[in-house]
Amino acid sequence: MKKLKLICIGVLFHSCLFGNDIEKYLINTPQEISYTDGCDSKIFEQAWQLKNFVQVLEDNEFKGDISIAQPVPIGIHFSFKLDTVNLPNQGYTLSIADDSVIVVGQNTAALYYAKQTLLQLLEYSISEEKPIPCLKIKDWPDFERRGYMLDISRDKVPTMESLYQLIDQLADWKINELQLYTEHTFAYKDHETVWENSSPLTAEEIQLLDAYSKKHHIDLVPNQNSFGHMENWLKHDEYLDMAECPDDCQTVWGKRKRTSLAPTVPGSFELMKSLYQEVLPNFSSQFFNIGGDETVELCEGKSKAECDKLGKGQVYLNYLKKLNTEANTLGFKTQFWGDIILNHPELISELPSDMTALVWGYADDHPFDKELPKFKAAGIDFYVCPGTSSWRSLIGRNKNAFGNLKNAAITGKANGAKGYLNTNWGDYGHWQPLSVVYPSMLIGASYAWHYDDKAIDHLEFQLNKYVFKDKTGNTGKAVLALGNAYLDTKIPKGNANAFHLLLRRYLWTMQGNYQTKLLTVDNLEASRKSILNALEVLALGEPQSEDADYLLPELNQAAALAMHAIDLGIARLGTKDMQTKSIPAEQRAKLKSELLLLIEKHKELWVMRNRIGGLSDSASKLEDILSFYDY
Repeated sequence: MKKLKLICIGVLFHSCLFGNDIEKYLINTPQEISYTDGCDSKIFEQAWQLKNFVQVLEDNEFKGDISIAQPVPIGIHFSFKLDTVNLPNQGYTLSIADDSVIVVGQNTAALYYAKQTLLQLLEYSISEEKPIPCLKIKDWPDFERRGYMLDISRDKVPTMESLYQLIDQLADWKINELQLYTEHTFAYKDHETVWENSSPLTAEEIQLLDAYSKKHHIDLVPNQNSFGHMENWLKHDEYLDMAECPDDCQTVWGKRKRTSLAPTVPGSFELMKSLYQEVLPNFSSQFFNIGGDETVELCEGKSKAECDKLGKGQVYLNYLKKLNTEANTLGFKTQFWGDIILNHPELISELPSDMTALVWGYADDHPFDKELPKFKAAGIDFYVCPGTSSWRSLIGRNKNAFGNLKNAAITGKANGAKGYLNTNWGDYGHWQPLSVVYPSMLIGASYAWHYDDKAIDHLEFQLNKYVFKDKTGNTGKAVLALGNAYLDTKIPKGNANAFHLLLRRYLWTMQGNYQTKLLTVDNLEASRKSILNALEVLALGEPQSEDADYLLPELNQAAALAMHAIDLGIARLGTKDMQTKSIPAEQRAKLKSELLLLIEKHKELWVMRNRIGGLSDSASKLEDILSFYDY
């Protein structure tokens, strides 16, 4: 008993000395970490050498006593071992003594995750110029599947170089699933009309990405929406016979047409069947996201009679089951977005048992705690799916994002979610640059591994250390400040901030929207001041990351667009009817001149990370505002 107390005192003592310094270097907070009193590793003297050695270790070199087979630093005993019995799934132990580094993992992926942790400990030693204390980490993930989903169908399709860089980052953060949300951006051989202007991914590119992901212990899961959000197909007349509403239907979103497939038209299923047969063989995953979200036109057009007969939920479920059966035939288990079936909870138990529900929600107070138990009770696997809150924001909505990601992690773990999928959408032009998304990507990866209250306190440091590689600390500080500037507008919460709303709703009355009707000149000016203060900090930054050449121009452009929106909002508030067309002609001419320059910069920066396809569509949404400045 006395020995146990002595060890505990040592643990506490070393935690005080080292804990805060060391743990801020660890992107994914370990489940357990303990320190041995009065003991420091000899690694300090050779930390650079060991870091370089560990970085290039391949999976096939995780094979026991590496010290014998490899030229590790002199005097350091180094080994990676497998233990498939005594550790949790994907779990590992990492023990550092004065002259040894011993890693034991439940599988090869676990050893890979231990490698990432070890590299971060070595980064601590190198950066702080301190020895690593003798310690033991026992770690495993809260969620079996930890994913990131990128929207590549709302205009932005990244270059292959950008996608490889993304995979590298996700692997460093212990993410093990990647989805590229697709509506029309795969080069289906018989459907060039649909994708010809979008620079789609090809079969060969998917195969390359799949192999690269696999090497980094990431499962590239195919994602093809198959029901709603099919407007990029249905806008072409040759597919119109499959549309639920070829002409305007009244939906919960107002009048809509050509967005959803008609499940009762045989051609709808035949189309998806042919697409599945073409795209799925390019993936090695056993999972496939068939989509199925936001089918707002369902039962308002061609399927109305069947809905009247069977019920809306049953018609939806019947079509979903057909898609699932086809995917099963091709060797895949399906995932699907859970929003529609939640409107018909009595049908959840009728879902095939091998389907996985993706339960999404993007507000910081989304009721995951009410929704997840419905799938749990039915014995259906499910993910909890928060988001980056970056879309429809220009410069981010960090407070909401961090709250949403936290809520999802806590409720997801409490309810036994199989996965945690952080989603990054590109609604309405995908105007937000990647650089403003990094904070919610990084903290989302941290929470997906293991939620810890202290993780958010380390975010700024980790952004500068691992993402921006900025020794001044200013890039991370500025990005976080930009992402909270929206709070100064003091409008009600929603899935957009004031800056994007003002550019998006240039045509409509400000009084007709629950958010914009509460905008004031003083609050818009306050948000401008916050943006300008953040830009002053950004100007002091010295990022050295691979994408450093893009970061500062992207952030300045996003901030300039946000401030243009502020200018537009203040100008509208100065008119009697708050209409864009009522702004005095001289003021509109100035706004036009500003926006023309911003559109040119938008086009210039786009191609630094993304393919040319989709750019004209994204830019056109800004160019439409110009016609109102000419009114």
